[in-house]
Amino acid sequence: MAILWALMALLLLSFVLLPVLRRRRGMIEQVHPSHPDAADPADYGFVREEDLDIRMPGPDQDLLDVLDVVQRTQDYRAASQLLAGTEIAGELRWQRVQAFAGAAALELKERPGGVSETPGGQWLRVWRAEQPKDAGGAAVHAEFLVQQAWRTSTPGTDDFRIIMEEARDACGQAALLSPGDPVPYIVELSVARGLNYPQPEFEQLWLKILDRAPTHMGAHLAALHYWCEKWHGSRELAYSFAEAAAARAPQGSLLAAMPLFAVFEHLPEVNLVASFYQSEVVTKAVHGALHAVHSARQDDPMLAHVRHLLVFFLVRSERWAEAMGELIHVDGHVGALPWTLSANPAAEFALFRALAVAGYEANGGSPATLHI
Repeated sequence: MAILWALMALLLLSFVLLPVLRRRRGMIEQVHPSHPDAADPADYGFVREEDLDIRMPGPDQDLLDVLDVVQRTQDYRAASQLLAGTEIAGELRWQRVQAFAGAAALELKERPGGVSETPGGQWLRVWRAEQPKDAGGAAVHAEFLVQQAWRTSTPGTDDFRIIMEEARDACGQAALLSPGDPVPYIVELSVARGLNYPQPEFEQLWLKILDRAPTHMGAHLAALHYWCEKWHGSRELAYSFAEAAAARAPQGSLLAAMPLFAVFEHLPEVNLVASFYQSEVVTKAVHGALHAVHSARQDDPMLAHVRHLLVFFLVRSERWAEAMGELIHVDGHVGALPWTLSANPAAEFALFRALAVAGYEANGGSPATLHI
């Protein structure tokens, strides 16, 4: 009897996994027009997969224009001017520092340099050499080092520790150049995770951020990683941190969505329980995030981050109409969790988008019934 039950379980599992695996591997060649998989995301004006922008979670045309100039001319001055004109304590400055650092790191990966070739990201080196007192350049350099450590070495190795120690020094220099700026300390949160700061030392660092930007969503997301079970905390500590942030969130703050990020960070590696995404803990976190999204300023730079994660959970929960409601706001840009954890963020996003469209239409939805 035990063998029979095992065979039945495997058979049921195959019915669940086979359609997903076929979609992932591109094996569906012909689908009857009435089948849900025949739903076409293009009917909703969604961007083609190959045109999805994986650099950012949402649009920032000023940043894109400056990145284009910097990478085309290898002249850092436009980046320096953009950061100098960006509010010090705002979310946008942190996102732009990350974007410039990421661009330099990607250039270096693509062009590591050689005997007759200038290494990629040379504009950042020139920036630091010519403008050593530029706070923006110092912050970008610190974040660049952090990204290099995570990209090119393994935590716990000597190489990783050496780069992270250099990044910690760079954070200190950046903080001295701009005393009221939370960004150098937010960068150091990743250093703290990599170098395994003791909890009292981490909490002292966190207090410096709270003194400068107590409702900074990006800072809270960076700090959450430290408290997660896979790093230096536990599920309980991560949930407690996220729920405390949500409880003290002012009206209109996206901090109310923090519990959803804590849930995401502790998803089971393998989930065979269909009702997991309808469980109380997930449902409560999703509702909190939806409330935060609907009450936040529509120009909040962190809004797209929350919407992207909501797409993931709403699709998994088979809440198709709500998933579509979030997709129409974020489609076109996929540089956010959870897609960035994939080797191919655009393909991962496109898969969830196709599932949302198929589910929406299978339940009577159409482009005509979708309201922005």
